[in-house]
Amino acid sequence: MSLFKHGRYSGYLRPISYIIDLSVINAIAVFYLVNGKDPVIFSLFMSLGWVLLSVYSQFYEVYRYTRPINILSLIVKQSILYLLLVFAFSGLYHELDIYPRPIVKYTLLCFLFITLFKFTIYYLLQKYRTSFGGNYRTTVILGINKKTIALEKFFNITPEYGYLHKKTFNFKNKDESLKNCFDYILSERIDEIYCSISELTNSQIADIVDFADNNLKILKFIPDSKEIYSKRLRYEYYDYIPILTLRTIPLEDSVNTIIKRGFDILFASIVIVFILSWLTPLIAILIKLESKGPVFFKQSRNGFNYKEFDCYKFRSMTPNKDAHLYQATRDDERVTKVGRFLRKTSIDELPQFFNVLFGDMSVVGPRPHMVSHTTMYAKKIDKFMVRHFVKPGITGLAQISGFRGEVETDKDIIGRVKYDIFYIENWSLLLDMKIIFQTFVNAVKGDEKAY
Repeated sequence: MSLFKHGRYSGYLRPISYIIDLSVINAIAVFYLVNGKDPVIFSLFMSLGWVLLSVYSQFYEVYRYTRPINILSLIVKQSILYLLLVFAFSGLYHELDIYPRPIVKYTLLCFLFITLFKFTIYYLLQKYRTSFGGNYRTTVILGINKKTIALEKFFNITPEYGYLHKKTFNFKNKDESLKNCFDYILSERIDEIYCSISELTNSQIADIVDFADNNLKILKFIPDSKEIYSKRLRYEYYDYIPILTLRTIPLEDSVNTIIKRGFDILFASIVIVFILSWLTPLIAILIKLESKGPVFFKQSRNGFNYKEFDCYKFRSMTPNKDAHLYQATRDDERVTKVGRFLRKTSIDELPQFFNVLFGDMSVVGPRPHMVSHTTMYAKKIDKFMVRHFVKPGITGLAQISGFRGEVETDKDIIGRVKYDIFYIENWSLLLDMKIIFQTFVNAVKGDEKAY
């Protein structure tokens, strides 16, 4: 089984669009609207307002299959909302002497330049895909009928959307099987799988869902009257062809990613400056006094998109060759006296805030496993690989729900995966804060599985 995710959507396009648009509304305001007066208050207020409005109006929810008319509709909607916001600001902040007619002209100018930039980026990307073959996604379709033929045609005649269709599987042909299909998807490193529900049985759909989850493949459905076993489905349209996305991940949205990353940097910086700066020398002395060896323990673990990274901890065991292969167990003889205290209070995990600062981890997320354990669990535990759709965390929903520490039975890891998937599909900043608070409470009270 392949455990490597080939390619992902660009994470830079949406932040770049934000920067361009915010530059436009602020630059035009400085040279046209505020008449040489100090623009700082206006810029801060309107920049924040623009971001909040764009989240509400889904202004940056533009994908490779989005039609130009829909982009124009989003621009008009955002411009009207922004016009109302500027009017509201002028009524609250009289010092800048902003009047109605200049406000309308200012908004129209912003509308004009933003439209120009947005469509320029849109068509440059299309040109890049058709001329240079970049920014593409490889696809397969499972099942043949009128809708799948139309989708295949869409992929083939519109290269500007960036889809490279590799193969359509016809399961009415006895030579085709799901195993052959799965082998092809892995060998060709296919990015997205499109399924015709009417051409598949419920058991086949279940097998495809499991395969996609366990191999980090994007799975979408071409709908009909059959039932799909999922709570969180999202409709999208490729031209006029309806497509259903099985799993929505909030952290795939650039705004949510920026919010979470900003929170991670802020929180990690506070912990490093105000706690680790003085605590590390004290812990180092205690560790050195009890046993020889390094203060920090470094271990390779699998993170976002299954990439390996070095995870840091305060050393809590005597140096041993099995540290990278076996988890600590109850009454483990390898754990030192100081280490037992560090593990009981979770202080041994604090150096991972450097991992957060480096961008390998998040404060909250699925806990990363040792590489050997990840390989083992990926083969035996269904949907285990879904955990790698987001960055791993120092703490997580599974950890505060009784699934931290040693994996004694398969039930432990199955429970951990269940909570991790719930977190991935239902992320919010409020949920992160709740998990952090409960983690602190558990550390103070002492967790029975912390050993």
